[in-house]
Amino acid sequence: MASAASRRCILRSLHLFFRRPWSVLTGKLDQNYMSSFTSAYAIMNDEHGDPRKVLSGRNITLSAKLKDDEVLVKMLMAPINPADINMIEGTYHIMPKLPAIGGNEGVGEVLEVGPAVKCLSPGDWVIPADPGWGTWRTHAVAPFRELQKIDNKIPVLSAATIAVNPCTAYRMLKDFVHLKPGDAVIQNSANSAVGQNVIQIARQWKIKTINIIRDRPDKDSLVKYLKDLGATHVVTEEFTRLPEMRDLIKTLETPPKLALNGVGGKSATELIRHIGQKGVMVTYGGMAKQPVTIPIGALIFKEVSAVGFWNSKWNAENKNNPAKEKMLEELCEMIKDCKLMPPKSDLLPLTKYQEAVASAMEGYKGQKKVFVMDDNMVLFP
Repeated sequence: MASAASRRCILRSLHLFFRRPWSVLTGKLDQNYMSSFTSAYAIMNDEHGDPRKVLSGRNITLSAKLKDDEVLVKMLMAPINPADINMIEGTYHIMPKLPAIGGNEGVGEVLEVGPAVKCLSPGDWVIPADPGWGTWRTHAVAPFRELQKIDNKIPVLSAATIAVNPCTAYRMLKDFVHLKPGDAVIQNSANSAVGQNVIQIARQWKIKTINIIRDRPDKDSLVKYLKDLGATHVVTEEFTRLPEMRDLIKTLETPPKLALNGVGGKSATELIRHIGQKGVMVTYGGMAKQPVTIPIGALIFKEVSAVGFWNSKWNAENKNNPAKEKMLEELCEMIKDCKLMPPKSDLLPLTKYQEAVASAMEGYKGQKKVFVMDDNMVLFP
């Protein structure tokens, strides 16, 4: 169990990092925000298309009385992820029935439970158990089976963003190659939200990481930031094509056993070139929107494997798997001990959804857009 000092550590770190009031970071909100919970404000779409055009904010009616298996939830925070945008566009593999409430990830506080609900109590925090649940709303009434309890002793921002990127990083490091302390992993898109979680989790497991980023004007500050998170090496895409990259690989005890690909195209090909014998490349994203090309020699002589990972599918197949509970507990303990920090985030009121979504569609630029459901929570300096 994390100490009180550890919890204060993470709260103070986030308070300074995001320059937001403590109420935002702890989830201790004004309980008088709504005098009635018979309605909620939600961001919805009636058709698929450009999110900047098809989304609208509207009031929706909630059930006046809970059914036996239902819970009333007040949403606290919810991020905007690429999958959220794709669902609204109609291009994602999973699409909720229209009209739909946006958002796959977020955290809420249980306010009331139906008489048959024994696993949740008022004051508990919950996250959606499945994608497409609709987190971009102030309140929700839902069957308890649609929700997963999460530790309410971690900062609300960490709880709101735990289900996608930290879990993706955890499972990829855990499920494809048996890694032991001293082993190495190589990844592209290292400054992405998934990449930052890979760095931090690998550090706790004493796994070395080679982290590839694109060259940029602020490269030096980004390299420092990633190394502060625990990165062993940070190099550019261009560096991976130089002879010096082979020299770097030789400094490791063994070549990387695992490669994590969030880009595709030539970047993925370079990952394959630098993993060791019988290494595995796991693809979880395709930012370059280019196919993965694997050299014939790597397949035949190095016997490498290329597989894919989709966090939503893993969740759907492991709802009752104790491994899921263990994963969330382990991630929460890292958070409490200040060893797993969320990426830099821009906190915006839900009512500013048009601005937030438009910015998110421009691509990840070092700050994740996160909705705060109570306008009064966000007090900009």
